[in-house]
Amino acid sequence: MTAVAAVPHNPSALQATSALARLDARIVRCRRCPRLVAHREAAGAPPPPRYAGQRYWARPLPGFGDPRARLLLVGLAPAAHGGNRTGRMFTGDRSGDWLFEALHHAGFANQPTSSDRADGLQLLDAYITATIRCAPPLNKPLPAEVERCEPYLLEELRLLDRVRVVVGLGRIGWEAYLRARRQLGSPPPETRPVFGHGAITALGDGVTLIATYHPSQQNTFTGKLTRAMLRGVFVEARRRLGDR
Repeated sequence: MTAVAAVPHNPSALQATSALARLDARIVRCRRCPRLVAHREAAGAPPPPRYAGQRYWARPLPGFGDPRARLLLVGLAPAAHGGNRTGRMFTGDRSGDWLFEALHHAGFANQPTSSDRADGLQLLDAYITATIRCAPPLNKPLPAEVERCEPYLLEELRLLDRVRVVVGLGRIGWEAYLRARRQLGSPPPETRPVFGHGAITALGDGVTLIATYHPSQQNTFTGKLTRAMLRGVFVEARRRLGDR
């Protein structure tokens, strides 16, 4: 389900919410990639001991957040025992612990934690989506799987028409957003995009793209990404929106 920051009171917000809800329903029913369907369903059948007794979501994940968001986050994919278990992106895993703490610090979330779909989390002026919607084996989707999932991201970008800042969570999410822009015929970047933590790219339509290392344990356990670094990305996003 799409979680919204507040009940919309204007026609455009209501239309965006309704259109995103219809898209969400299509995403959740998707079975386009047999390898991913098998992997997402096998992850919790049965679940590992630490999640014993829990029923896994085990379906594709829609994006979630504020339909009128000015900040968009594009990640890689649900984690097999995170979003694939809880039914919400970056929820119930270590990556989400880092991400929502940073979003809360910058005022883009009402709380710093995310454990399950009923935990009260609301995104404020922000929306989270992903390159692919099913947990891939070893967190490595195949090019054909990325291609099959791309129409969902394209539709989200059409509907999220107030976005001014985009954060690419990892190289794959960053590249997926740039590729989607090209597919939509959006103006090209003013300079050649280069991925690196904190790298900023000005896009031709006034949107700003900010890159960050993905908050995966591979990066956080090694110190490649620190909490201060991730917080800084969203503080910069807030500044680019003109709020600070």
